[in-house]
Order: sequence, then structure tokens, then C-alpha cells
Amino acid sequence: MTEITLVLPFALPPPELAPDLVRALNTQGLAALLSRSASLRTSAADPGARALPHELWLGCVLGLSDGRTLPFAAAAMRGYGLDPAGGTWFIVNPAHIEIARSHLLMADARRLGLLESHARALFDSAKPYFDETGNTLLYGDAHTWFMRADGWAALDTASPDAATGMNLTDWLPLGERASDYRKLQNEVQMLWHQHPANVERESRGFGAINSFWPWGAATAADAVAPAALLACAEAPPWLAAIATRHGASFAQLLAEPGTDVLFCDGSLAETALAADWAGWLAHMQRLEQDVFAPLLRALAGGRFAHVRLVLSHRNALTEVTTTALAQRKFWRRHTLDRLLP
Repeated sequence: MTEITLVLPFALPPPELAPDLVRALNTQGLAALLSRSASLRTSAADPGARALPHELWLGCVLGLSDGRTLPFAAAAMRGYGLDPAGGTWFIVNPAHIEIARSHLLMADARRLGLLESHARALFDSAKPYFDETGNTLLYGDAHTWFMRADGWAALDTASPDAATGMNLTDWLPLGERASDYRKLQNEVQMLWHQHPANVERESRGFGAINSFWPWGAATAADAVAPAALLACAEAPPWLAAIATRHGASFAQLLAEPGTDVLFCDGSLAETALAADWAGWLAHMQRLEQDVFAPLLRALAGGRFAHVRLVLSHRNALTEVTTTALAQRKFWRRHTLDRLLP
């Protein structure tokens, strides 16, 4: 292995909280990797983007995106053993949308507690409605369905994580076929209202699945094979489906010889999207023990030539590259200042 790239969505704290959060961290391994670097690049998010910075970055590196859109559906379908041939496919995520004081909010899918049996029942009830509009619906797993909608190919959609917790009005699908989406959504909402699966969910304290979220439009031509070995942990199901390596821990990847590795750890996303900063700090400390410190030791031991860290929050992304030689720059003190805005 010559290079390992570690992608950590939401490892950059939000600017307004960064000083306090960074002071609370005790992550010497991360500090060494960040401070004694060979290169550093920080880029602000495109204010018009309908995706998070790390999502667009992953799309580009995996050869699936032009840096502006996220045509992930076809690649994810193949990960589920489904054939994306024949048209334009969207990822469809069952969703819970709630009314806040003045706007709509979509809940984080990680907190839905959606059982396979409930998802199947909801899918089976909604499928005829999709089919009647000419939009074929296929099942991937509880959180990940796929819809063929050739006529909706130009629909401007947003990734679910970009929309989660935000004023949903700003993130709903746009374009001349958006009204068709809203019509189908309304029909499905009425169908799922008081559906037995939702009645049971609510009896258990979970919100009803009362909507669906389409995004990631792609055709079979977009489903290219990733150029690097992609592995992930605690990632959204669509990304896990694209991964070429399943079930390997970060420690196992470090111990294995072989090709370059791109590893995405999504464990910080849930706490960051929920603004649970105590939970975020706890996850960062776990990453120090399980990822940052072992990675620093492996670099010093000559396991590979380069380490690249890709850290992000909603509005920015930072790439840091370090090497064994860069780690010898003893005059650079270990600091977490590069987590600050």
C-alpha cells in the first residue's frame, strides 16, 4: 500500500463552535497528522450546491461525478445486485418529515429506527402508485429504494444529508417536473397515513414514514467501477453499496498489504447533524484511539508513503497530506489549529 485516504465527514467543527470544541479535544495523533503536513488545501462549499462537500468530493474521486451533481444511483443499484439498464434511475429514501414552527424539517435517516418488515410493507403498498405513473420502483434495503423515472431526468434534487435538519423548502426537488414529484408524494403520503406499519412505529415512539426523498439520478453509463479500493464504516447505505470492500475494520486495512485505499468513516455525521456536540467529542476521542493514533504509527513504521485526510463540515472541506518525512519536522508543534476556521 502506498497511500491511504481517510474521509471524515463532519470532522471539521462548525466555525462558531470550533474554538470551544477544539479546546475540549485530546487527540494527539490527529494533531500530529494535521500539523506536520506536506500539503494543505481548504475549499469553501459552493453556495449553490445541493450536496455536502464530502459527497461531491467522493463523487469526483470515484469517477462518478463532475463536482456539481451526484449521479450515484446506478452504481448503488449494482451494489445491491440490481440492473440500472434502460433509463434514468433515482435513489429513493423513505423519510419522516415534520412541521416545525415555521417550516418543514426532514429527520436524519440514521435515527428513523426503520425495521425491514415495516419498510417492506410501506414499499409494497406504494409500488403500484409509482408503477401507475410509469416510474418503476425497486427495493434495495429498508432505507434505500430505486425509482426509474426517465421523464424526471432533469429534476434538480438534493442529497438527504444536505437537506436533513434544514428548512426543507430550500431543498425540495426543482424543475419543470417538480409538480409531478409533489403529486406523487401527496398520493403516497395519504396512502401511508395510518398505515399499519406507521401505527406500529408510532406506538414504539418513532415518527411515521410519511414521505420519500428522490435524488442521485443516474444512468447505467454513470456506474463506473471506482478507481481505488473503497471501504467504509458507519456510512449511509448508498455509499456502503458502492464500496468495493465490505466488513473490514480500519485496523484490518492498515495491516493488509496491497493497493491504495480510500476509507470513509461516517460515524460523526449523526451527532453533527443533531448538533449533539458532546456526542461528537466522544466520537472524536474514539477515532483518536481506533484510527488517528494507529494511522500515525503505521506511517512512521513505513507501511505506506502518503496519508491523506479529508475533513469537512457543511460549508467547507480540508485536505491534508502527510508523509513519514513530513512527520520529522520536529520544529512544527502538534496542534489542532487546522480544525479552526
